[in-house]
Formats: sequence, C-alpha cells, structure tokens
Amino acid sequence: MHNPGKSCKLIKFSPLASLPEAEAEFLEETFDVVAVNYTDDGLEEYVGYAPLDFDAEDFRRRVAARGLKLPPFCEETLESKNWLKENVIKFAPFEIGAFMVYGIHEAACPPTEKIPVQVYAATAFGSEHQTTKMCLSLISRLYEDFPTPQKILDMGTGSGILSVAAAKIWHQTPQIIAADIDAEAVDVAASNAVTNGVEKNIAAILSDGYANPAIAAAAPYDLIFANILANPLREMSAAAYANLRPGGCYLISGFIDNQENDIIEHHLQTGFKLLQTCRIENWRAALLQK
Repeated sequence: MHNPGKSCKLIKFSPLASLPEAEAEFLEETFDVVAVNYTDDGLEEYVGYAPLDFDAEDFRRRVAARGLKLPPFCEETLESKNWLKENVIKFAPFEIGAFMVYGIHEAACPPTEKIPVQVYAATAFGSEHQTTKMCLSLISRLYEDFPTPQKILDMGTGSGILSVAAAKIWHQTPQIIAADIDAEAVDVAASNAVTNGVEKNIAAILSDGYANPAIAAAAPYDLIFANILANPLREMSAAAYANLRPGGCYLISGFIDNQENDIIEHHLQTGFKLLQTCRIENWRAALLQK
C-alpha cells in the first residue's frame, strides 16, 4: 500500500450491496489505499485514502468520463499523529484454522487451545478482514501438508499478521521478510512481531513490490504470501514466480468473486499450478505452487 503521507484525506463512499468490478478497479487505481468495511446489514462501504490535495470535482469528472457509477461520498482529514491511533479496529477475538486472533485492546488472550496471535491493527491493515481469515486458514493447511519452510516472504504485509502467524506456527523458521510500500504498515508489522515475541524471525522492510534488494538477496523462498488487491497480484505474478523455489507455494488473496477466473488464469499462464481456492462471502483466496 502507498504511504498516505503526514496527513491524508479519507474518502468514504455510501454503503451498497456490491460495487461492480470496473468501479472497484477504478478506486484501486485512484487511491493510495482502498479499504472495504462491512455494515451490520452486510453492505460494502468503500473507503479511499488520498493525498491532502485530493480534488473532488476532478475525481467526479474522471468518473463521468469513464462512464462509471459510484455511490455518494464524503471527505475527512486524518492527521498523521492521530490517524493510526484513532482508527484502531477493536475487533472481537476470533478463531480461524490453527489460530486465535485478538487485538491489543484485550487484557489477555481468551481461553483457547489454538496458537494466540495478538495484533495492533488500524482500518488500513485489515487484520479481521475476510481475506486475512482465508489466508490464516490456508496457512494452517500448509502447516499440515508442507515441510518446515526456511524462508518466507509476506508481500504487502499490512499489520504483519500473516508473518506473525507463520513465525508462531513454524517456530523454527529462521527468516521471514514482511514487506510493504507503506512506512506506517512496516512500523506496525515490526511492533506486532515484538508483541508476539517473534521479532527475531521477522524483518519488516519498506519495499515497492519486489524493488528492495533485500528481497532478491534472500530468494528463493519456500512460501510467499500476498494478501493485497487484484491489480497488484497481476503485476507481481512474474516476480513472485521468479522469487519462489521450485515446489514452493504462493498464497494469494484480496480479489473478489468476479475477478477469480481472471486472477487464477493469469497465474496459471505465469507458470503456477492451482492447489486450492477458498471463499468467504464474495472474497477469494488461492493457494498456488511453482
């Protein structure tokens, strides 16, 4: 995700049942970060993070020029010193796969026989999102079927939840790189690694995709995670394939039902083979192998 800067504009769209693919892709192209929240009645609320100089009239003109239809929106300004703190998600603890996930607002981990993962998360980092839950479920499956991996790359790490989960379930994994284009996300991922006592296993780094030389230096990887969005998944599929060892697995998520066939086919053409797909509501994840 892109760094929203010292302050940023928060563009909130009115909730709707489902946003068409063309409109969703336009938002991904336009905003630094796009988050999707779900209302109590199951509607989707899209939120875009934009620079302070966001021009609403120019945005409307570009929407009209593309023949798109977007719901009404309002603007808010988020100050850097407050935007993470004020947007912390106080989500209810949940169990998924081998893990119990709970937030820093909880005094203690709820009783569980599962692996505890405690995270500090804000709205941009999606630690309780459906895509995160699917990824955690597939990581649990990988633990059962996959030998202990030695190198893992978490591309677009966000809160670092997948890196932390991997470090805790494969406690002997010596090297996990958690990469993100957003400096605030990198800080949060590093903090969550410390909170969970796995900071020795996780290196949180700033990287625009695979551009940071540290990523190539540590390749090839046994596992790569990419819980991002459809367009970056397409753009980075070749780089992911190149940085994965033969037989290694690639876990992807962040795309919706009407993007599934296109995303899977794109990765098959890159050279991957499909092992499994996963779905929660209209969100999708896939486990691929080189």
